[in-house]
Amino acid sequence: MRPLIVIGNWKMNGSLAGNEVWIKAVCKGMEQGMPAGRKFSVCAPAPYLAQCGALIDQCSLAFLTLGAQDVSAHSSGAYTGEISAVMLKELRCTYVIVGHSERRQMHHETDGLVAEKAFQVLDLGMTPVICVGESADERNSGRAVEVVRGQIAKQVAVLQDRLADCLIAYEPVWAIGTGKVASAQLAQDMHRAIRLQLAEFDEDVASHVGILYGGSVKPDNAVELFAMPDIDGGLIGGASLNPQDFLAICQA
Repeated sequence: MRPLIVIGNWKMNGSLAGNEVWIKAVCKGMEQGMPAGRKFSVCAPAPYLAQCGALIDQCSLAFLTLGAQDVSAHSSGAYTGEISAVMLKELRCTYVIVGHSERRQMHHETDGLVAEKAFQVLDLGMTPVICVGESADERNSGRAVEVVRGQIAKQVAVLQDRLADCLIAYEPVWAIGTGKVASAQLAQDMHRAIRLQLAEFDEDVASHVGILYGGSVKPDNAVELFAMPDIDGGLIGGASLNPQDFLAICQA
């Protein structure tokens, strides 16, 4: 049975003082009890990974881990500003987001590059969170499933059975940071389509891969979303900045 996983993505937010307040508040809340069989992580900006990792270690909760927001497709070398999977492993990251729509749009990342990054993460024993999703125009023109299938197909072609050790995050681009959220049924339909596509390749892979939903997830819609059979948790953006909202989503 796939565990429910909730991952907070702070994006380019945070401060040394604020991070400490956030992690201590979340740890305190989680110590009071979390539903069994769930996993939680926070993906902090790269400059804060060491600090956040140390604070998470202090609270000694096995189900709360550290994650990163991106990784280089290269293991080392003359790549100024890049961060390697080796570095993230040294910082004890568990999850690494690859292919977030903001990276795809602002930095022109391709499906091939996303797969290369996922390989780097896998080779260091961490879990890549591979983001896919369609734009508003693609959704409105009836091409949403076609677009997402194309993004998934490249990952299948490159990663093959190693996909079983990945997470996929379906994030409709039109719902990220907009306040708009896919209905639970719409999200379930796309998650189901992704799982069926993976089953065309390998049914065992399809049954093991966790598929998270991301896109304006909040405490008031998380319960309905997480109740869907093919939604295995959430990749939480804006709502993860508030520790109480994040805790409420984790409890959902």
